[in-house]
Amino acid sequence: MYTPKIFQNENTEEVLQFIKQNSFGILLNQSKGRVIGSHIPLYLDKNKAGNVVLHGHISLANTQWKAFNDTEEVLVIFNGPHAYVSSSWYDHANVPTWNYIAVHVYGKLKILEGRELYDSLSKLVDKYEANSEKPVSMASMDEEMLAQNLKGIVGFEIEITEIQPTYKLSQNRDAKNHESIVSALENTKQAESIALANAMKTQRNHESH
Repeated sequence: MYTPKIFQNENTEEVLQFIKQNSFGILLNQSKGRVIGSHIPLYLDKNKAGNVVLHGHISLANTQWKAFNDTEEVLVIFNGPHAYVSSSWYDHANVPTWNYIAVHVYGKLKILEGRELYDSLSKLVDKYEANSEKPVSMASMDEEMLAQNLKGIVGFEIEITEIQPTYKLSQNRDAKNHESIVSALENTKQAESIALANAMKTQRNHESH
């Protein structure tokens, strides 16, 4: 992913936390010369060797899995808040742009089966059930129903080889124009724009320390 140096984020822990918080990603790989993708929830974890990995699964009916192998890299894209930035918000003539946070993750994929698949799904369910009023777990599910459903999915683990984060948050603007953009985004009353404004303020606070 093309990322000018000013928009790069070299804080690995911050980027990993972003992935955890924005974990509905797009998994991309190649099949017969064509790029294919799926939108899926993923779970950031560490494997037995202590390496950072992503866990996920797709439906057995989704033929994307037939191109899975452990020699070619796959790409997972995670998107954060984004919004249009009007040039009318500047105190000088300029062009409009778009601010956003996005992280591209490359890695090697292996298919999970048996106990590894069960454990992977357990962690995934526990992550997304954490805020439920009456959380369910793999252990609480009907065993026969669960066994039938496990036959209909392909689970996998992606060992991460490279992370490319882009935090395009008006770092190239002076304090006055930066504040103007933040204020304008907040005034839209749109959740996405407000989330972006908060990210801009957080990033600028990091710069000042």
